[in-house]
Amino acid sequence: MVKAYDHEEQEQIAELKAWWARYGNAVLTVVTAVLLGVAAFNGWRWYQRAHASEAAGSYEVLLKAAADKDMKRVDDASGEILEKYPSTGYAPLAAFLAARVHYDAGDFKNAQAKLQWVVDNARDEEFRNMARLRLANVLVDQKAFDEAQKVLAPDMPGQLGALAAELKGDIYVLQAKPGDAKAAYKTALDKADSKDSNFRERVQRKLDGLSGVA
Repeated sequence: MVKAYDHEEQEQIAELKAWWARYGNAVLTVVTAVLLGVAAFNGWRWYQRAHASEAAGSYEVLLKAAADKDMKRVDDASGEILEKYPSTGYAPLAAFLAARVHYDAGDFKNAQAKLQWVVDNARDEEFRNMARLRLANVLVDQKAFDEAQKVLAPDMPGQLGALAAELKGDIYVLQAKPGDAKAAYKTALDKADSKDSNFRERVQRKLDGLSGVA
């Protein structure tokens, strides 16, 4: 049986119909946008988890290739991670590992390229600074002293900053610039963790070795 509405109910229904006729499309648009946003967020989380899982599998392959010193597989596995999963935490780790393998094999060019990738692309600042330090060391090994100094030029915080200052001092020594080396070593001591006695003693010995040198 169809319910008979009283006069007040009929007025409310009429008002609801009029409101829906005026605002219904806008409400549907907002609700649809919210639902799509929720779906997109959940989809993105799933996508990130799936990506991380796939990257982890590729990283396992890379670890095995590095242990076997299989350069082709190292390049293939690390290249796949950097190309397909650059936003995952495995990407900078893969670049570091591939750089080390290339460096140990005497392939400075490819080691340099992998470290530069971390400098240019890693989201984590500490990763980028660690890559700058390692890259500067690779450049020093190639006697590219000025280029190494440029890589180290932007200041680094904390203990990484102390290590960078020490390396700057080492480069100045190699360039026969004792005055600049002294200043760099003093900066390294200023930045060093007071509890890191081994580091402080090492830098102090380098600084003492320059005493009496103009």
